[in-house]
Amino acid sequence: MLDNALAWLTALFKPSALIEGALLLTCLGLAWGLVRALRGAQPVPGSIWFGDRVVDGVLFPVAAFLLALLVRWLAVLPPLSLPGAVFKLVLPVLLSLVVIRLSVRVLQRVFPKSNAVRVAERSLSWLAWLAVVLWVTDLLPLILQELDGISWKIGSHQVSVRNLFEGLVTAVVVMMGALWAAAAVESRLIKGALVGGAGGAGGMQDLSLRKIAANLVRALLLFIGLMFALSAAGIDLTALGVLGGAVGVGIGFGLQKLAANYISGFVILAERSMRIGDMVKVDGFEGRITDITARYTVIRALNGRESIVPNEMMITQRVENSSLADPRVALSTVVQVAYGTDLAVLLPQLSRVVAGVPRVLAQPEPTVMLSNFAADGLELTVAFWIGDSENGQSNVRSAVNLALLQGLNEAGLEIPFPQRVWHGLPPVPGA
Repeated sequence: MLDNALAWLTALFKPSALIEGALLLTCLGLAWGLVRALRGAQPVPGSIWFGDRVVDGVLFPVAAFLLALLVRWLAVLPPLSLPGAVFKLVLPVLLSLVVIRLSVRVLQRVFPKSNAVRVAERSLSWLAWLAVVLWVTDLLPLILQELDGISWKIGSHQVSVRNLFEGLVTAVVVMMGALWAAAAVESRLIKGALVGGAGGAGGMQDLSLRKIAANLVRALLLFIGLMFALSAAGIDLTALGVLGGAVGVGIGFGLQKLAANYISGFVILAERSMRIGDMVKVDGFEGRITDITARYTVIRALNGRESIVPNEMMITQRVENSSLADPRVALSTVVQVAYGTDLAVLLPQLSRVVAGVPRVLAQPEPTVMLSNFAADGLELTVAFWIGDSENGQSNVRSAVNLALLQGLNEAGLEIPFPQRVWHGLPPVPGA
């Protein structure tokens, strides 16, 4: 092994290494041009293949690795007969770069706001570069041979540490591929719903259905990936029957809440009793549904606060949905006018004033009613409808009140204020 390392270092400082370096730079240039031609002139933000720029996606190191592998195979043949010292160093570096880029891009796409992604990125990077060092120094085959000698018997199968290690690597690769495919499918489904539905009620229904399909595809791909990973590790899948029974018992006792939330999530999406974009009120919290996952529902209030509600609560508790059958919401406000006001003339005027406020619907038209004979004046209740309650209710009520105040001022009417009469007792003689 030491002799091989010394021979490699000697070849690395020979003049032939300059030729290999030039060939390597040619490969990198061709890879850049290929990715640039496939991507086009415009960047593709968030793309796993292309990245935000040409060289920070997965496709660039993949193309560079394949081209370098081809050039190395041709370079060792006559008439060049190069030793391949530079390529021995560069090929594992490019391969590790492929693994790192793929892992980082997929994790960022699937878990964009997770803090654990950075820890996973660093761990995968360190492991990839460690594998490069072991590969270049020819220590990797020796370590794998030693790990293959450590084994034990599970049932009728012999399992070694090398099998588990290879199974773990395969599991990571397969899971990354499954998450990548699931993220791509979900992105296309949701993008199609937003473009086709144009944000209306039909679009929200279509978006909920597509969320069901995306969750099912992700679960199916992860299950298939797990089966492939277990097979690669040399684990007999028929032996999982006992494990499956134990997991079933665990779900029945310890994980029943978690299982109930997942089942409730699919029920919500399938029944379409609540959809993304609906205005709901649950457990005293009111807001708009921004996302429905397999385990929880995200509700965003008008003041920006977000509530993560378990899906089981959305099924078992009372939920007020103001957008289920009709997105229109009725609001009201109260104003007083003095006794003696000609209501037959005033009420139609106030109705027209309220109808001119933005966001107030023309149908049903606003109504003004005499609701009470108050102590200081005639109490009028103004009722009106809006169709976009997700944009707030207090702001439109304030706009209606300002319009009513302006209408009363233009009519020469004042809003009465409390008046009290004080009766004094006559003076007591001799006091």
